[in-house]
Amino acid sequence: MFMKAQLLRQPRFVEHSPLEVVDLPIPTPGNDEVLLRVHACGVCHTDLHTVEGEITGNLPIVPGHQIVGVVEKVGGNATEFRIGDRVGVPWLHHTCGECEFCRSDRENLCDRALFTGFHVNGGYAEYAVASAAFAVRIPDNFDDAHAAPLLCAGIIGYRALHLSSVRPQQTIGLYGFGASAHIAVQIAVRWGCDVFVATRGAEHQRLAKELGAAWVGRAEDLPNDTLHAAVMFAPAGTLVPEASRALRKGGTLALAGIYMTPIPEMKYELLYHERIVRSVANATRDDARELMRLAGQIPLRTEVQTFPLEDANRALTALKRSEIHGAGVLIINH
Repeated sequence: MFMKAQLLRQPRFVEHSPLEVVDLPIPTPGNDEVLLRVHACGVCHTDLHTVEGEITGNLPIVPGHQIVGVVEKVGGNATEFRIGDRVGVPWLHHTCGECEFCRSDRENLCDRALFTGFHVNGGYAEYAVASAAFAVRIPDNFDDAHAAPLLCAGIIGYRALHLSSVRPQQTIGLYGFGASAHIAVQIAVRWGCDVFVATRGAEHQRLAKELGAAWVGRAEDLPNDTLHAAVMFAPAGTLVPEASRALRKGGTLALAGIYMTPIPEMKYELLYHERIVRSVANATRDDARELMRLAGQIPLRTEVQTFPLEDANRALTALKRSEIHGAGVLIINH
C-alpha cells in the first residue's frame, strides 16, 4: 500500500519548488509507535529552514512536525492510545532517556534526540508514524486545522514565555508576529501581562491588537527600558540589540527560533544591569501536555490559512514572504 507525500531530496530555495509529490509505502509502526492517518499538518519556519538548507537533518525526508491525525495501527507496546483516537505529533519525536539531560528533566537537550520531519519522516503525507510516548491528545474544542499550530508554534511560544521569566502584571515584548506569537500573546494576556508587539506588517499589527496586545508598532519605536521580558520570534539577529535596548534592568530576552541570522556586535551597556539573552531549544513532553491543557481552558484562538498537500511549496513560499495570516496548515484529503 502506498501514500502520497511531499519529499525533500536536496535543499533549495522554495521558489524553485524543492518538494515533490511522490508515492511512498505506508509505514509500519514499531512496538512503541502508532500509525496515524494524517488530517492536517502545520507549516512551520523550521520546515522552511530545513527545505532551504539553513539547518540540516536526514535526507531524503518528508517534512512536517505539527501533525494532527487519527490512530490507525498501534504497536505492541504502545499503550497510550487506541485505534480511532485523535492525536497530535510535535517536533520532539524521541529521546534516549539515558543522557545527563534526560536524567535531569531537560529532555529537550537530549544528546541523541530525534525530531519529526527532520530525522524521521513527518506529516507532509497521508500517513505518519509517531512515538506513542511523545504524542499528545488534542483538546476537543479544536478542529484539525486549528489544532495543528498548537503542536510547535504553540508549544515553543509557551516555553519561550516561561524562559523569559515574565510574571503577571509585567510588560513583555514579542518581536515578530507569525504563527507562534499570535498564540503566545493570548497566553501572556491570560497571565495578566501587558503585551507589546513589534512587527512591521499592517495586517499583523491589526491581528495583534485584536488578540489583546497593549501596543503594536515597529521595533525601533519601542522606548528604552520598557520591557520586563521579551521573546524574539523573528529569525533576525539584527533585532537582538533593539530588543536588549528595550529591556529593563534584570530583564530576559528569550530567542525562540531554531535558526537566526547573525547577531551584530553590540555595546556592553545593552547587557549590563543583569540583562539576560538566552535561546529556546526544542521543548519537552511536559511543555506539550501543559500547552494542550491551557489551549482547551482559555480557549486559545488560532488563525489559520489552509493549503492542500499538493501546494506545500506554495505554502512555504507564502510563509517566507510573510504572506500568511496567522499560521499555514496543509490539509490532507484521503
